[in-house]
Amino acid sequence: MTYGWAILIIAVVLGALFQLGVFNSSSFSPRAPPGACQVFRPSGPGTVTNINLMGVCTGQLPQYVATFTRPSPYSYVQIANRALLNPASVTVAMWLYSLLPADSYQNPFSKMYGNGANGYEFTINPTASLFFNVNNGGAGYGPASSGYTISANKWYFSVGVYDSTSGLLYLYVNGAPVGSPVAAGIGALQDGGQPMFIGARYSVYAGFNGMLSNVQVYNTTLTANQIQALYLEGIGGAPIKLQNLVGWWSLNGNSNDYSGNNGNGASTRVSFTSQYGK
Repeated sequence: MTYGWAILIIAVVLGALFQLGVFNSSSFSPRAPPGACQVFRPSGPGTVTNINLMGVCTGQLPQYVATFTRPSPYSYVQIANRALLNPASVTVAMWLYSLLPADSYQNPFSKMYGNGANGYEFTINPTASLFFNVNNGGAGYGPASSGYTISANKWYFSVGVYDSTSGLLYLYVNGAPVGSPVAAGIGALQDGGQPMFIGARYSVYAGFNGMLSNVQVYNTTLTANQIQALYLEGIGGAPIKLQNLVGWWSLNGNSNDYSGNNGNGASTRVSFTSQYGK
């Protein structure tokens, strides 16, 4: 009888630990340290000849993700404006985890400053709908993609695409397209002369409450198959189509740019956590 009770108690304890995630398989997965994978550009930043990935770039989760808080004072990563970050067409990919999606307007990512600006950004509106927006000097926040309602405490792989040739705007969530393409009708994106922000729209407006990881920016329109491939790589996945990669902020313990284009960011009130539920 004593042994029977002992076995029962052990079973109950193990069950509780599984529920708490202590024995989650991801807890024992290899964790890539900061800078474990990066792009090597032998001819220097902005070049595309003989570029390749170096380091351990597959099969690992990141050791850390970035945590952002609001309300003011916001936390954010600021990246200086450069020509590379102002392409005619653009794809932005990132992993997003909101702690409070139903809030006032939030911007997990923005290369746009104020109304009437030139640029592109992700927005979460007060009803928890995620959008990808572009602007070319017009008024307001649009045009915007179809929206996708997100929930708190859940990771989403979010990709925004703007094709300046067709004038169409796309949103993908977890590797799948959301709604129908939206006709933006603004032509090529233009340089608004402003910094890029991760975790806010700019330093004093529309912050973000949650975690972000693996932000990638391309100067082209990735295809649906390429976006699905990025999603299947997971939160620690490496970029694809390296010739078109203009920025890669893995946010794995720092705000460095691992695209080889020297676009390191400056972090303000950003913390990095290894407890991110993947």
